[in-house]
Amino acid sequence: MHHGGIENDITLTLEGSALEVLADLGIAPAKIPKIKAELEIPKEKSHGDLATNIAMKGCGLARKTPLEFAGLIREKLDHNISASILKKVIDRIEVKPPGFINFFLNKNYLCKVILEIKRKKYNFGRSGMGSGIKLQVEFVSANPTGPLTIAHGRQAAIGDSLANILEFLGYRITREYYLNDEGVQMDTLGRSIRIRYLELFGKAADFPQDGYKGSYVIDIARQFKKKYGRKFIKIEDINAFTNFGLRWILNDIKKDLKGFGVKFDLWYSQKALRKSGKVGRAISLLKEKGYIYEKDNAVWFRSSEFGDDKDRVVFKSDHSTTYLAPDIAYHLEKYKRGFKKIIDIWGPDHHGYVPRIKAAIKALGFPEDSLSVLIVQLATLYRSGQVVSMSTRAGEFVTLREVVDEVGKDVARFSFLSRKVTSHLDFDLDLLKKESSENPVYYIQYAHARIWSVLEYGREKHILSAKFDSQLLKEEEELILLRALRQFPIIVALSGKTLEPYIILQYLQDLAKVFHCFYTKHRVVGEDLSLTKSRLVLIDCVRIVLANGLRLLGVSLPKKM
Repeated sequence: MHHGGIENDITLTLEGSALEVLADLGIAPAKIPKIKAELEIPKEKSHGDLATNIAMKGCGLARKTPLEFAGLIREKLDHNISASILKKVIDRIEVKPPGFINFFLNKNYLCKVILEIKRKKYNFGRSGMGSGIKLQVEFVSANPTGPLTIAHGRQAAIGDSLANILEFLGYRITREYYLNDEGVQMDTLGRSIRIRYLELFGKAADFPQDGYKGSYVIDIARQFKKKYGRKFIKIEDINAFTNFGLRWILNDIKKDLKGFGVKFDLWYSQKALRKSGKVGRAISLLKEKGYIYEKDNAVWFRSSEFGDDKDRVVFKSDHSTTYLAPDIAYHLEKYKRGFKKIIDIWGPDHHGYVPRIKAAIKALGFPEDSLSVLIVQLATLYRSGQVVSMSTRAGEFVTLREVVDEVGKDVARFSFLSRKVTSHLDFDLDLLKKESSENPVYYIQYAHARIWSVLEYGREKHILSAKFDSQLLKEEEELILLRALRQFPIIVALSGKTLEPYIILQYLQDLAKVFHCFYTKHRVVGEDLSLTKSRLVLIDCVRIVLANGLRLLGVSLPKKM
């Protein structure tokens, strides 16, 4: 039974039944817009396995209250389902105020999920939703002027997990890092390194007001001195310093990302983009379309025609580019490389930038919904109840490496994903180092380790087998587990549609909770051999789903704790 099969069948039957009800009420088919039924997983366990709000959407057309319309749809459904294959799947249908229609799946059907998980194993939850579409996720893209901070860490965790999830859903993914390797910030870095280099020879110089004050700049200067000695004392030109600093920091960033489990397919250089002449060509293309004009010696893009609050400068009066010009060229490049969908993940300081890029996409003639920009909110770090302060300029910042060294990659990744992308995140270092059920990642990993040790015992005693009798799984806690397992493919698809890895994390917490609850109430290995075998198969399925979910989030799976 492939996933989506049963949900699709229910959706089609639902939509058909709603149309029949409208026809019975005398509404001409030509007047009826296509009613889409959306199935969701109810928050309340008592509200069944699947629910829909189709009656709330269509009640205006029916001139009925949502509850009355839901009642009529339900009668039709009962009739239509009794004559279809769904008869074996759906136990009963209930209507709940203000007009929800809830479906309860039959126990035998629920047990089939075990066969499906055993058959697909690590592919359980995969789907062809993305149907091979080329999709690019561009994320982190931190300026190479210093180490990665925890803000970048959160963007890295979200971008990498999203890429994993979308890949699992059948998209062809490229993970990309846009390298801002030229411009004012890079010059400032070069000047900062040069002053520190001169200081190493006892030559006092004024440190630039806007310079980078972090201790890493002194480390770079030392390395520079080790390599070149006194060679650059008299040389004013900062190019050598800038290039050396860029390479050093880039190397550092790559090391940090590797330690965090994040790998990029492509590092895209802004410098190379400018040198290729593509920036000028992209602006010329907009000019041909009539969206570029000159005013006050500057060159402007008519972004206000596409929903931006005002027009934007692309070339300043001194012919230098603003940030927008290379960004437009870079995005045009993405489309030219064949990406049909593009996801950009930015920090909160780029909020005002979204309408400009969206305007450029529309002006270039690409569909607006082909680009999604996710703005990732910041994370605040607490240690023993106190906020840890951060700022790159002042050189006091908490690096991603410090956090990973302190709590480990798994806990760090998990914590960065533990809130919605748009929510601020509080990161409590003391809590995250606890090995107790208060620590959310530990709670899930502990469920995995617990199952592993029971399965090991089963292996030693030679009672592990693929045979199970679903009639024996009838305890409330077992049925709740089966329901939860069945939801995994729906959860993964929802996470991909909404671009929210957090949905999977929340699901894994729920699954761990219902497993721990089952485990404390019932003995897996008991006197009754057939029941033991069936329960071992059940918990093995829980293990597989926990593994699939954590793998998507880039978190590892300990077998012992």
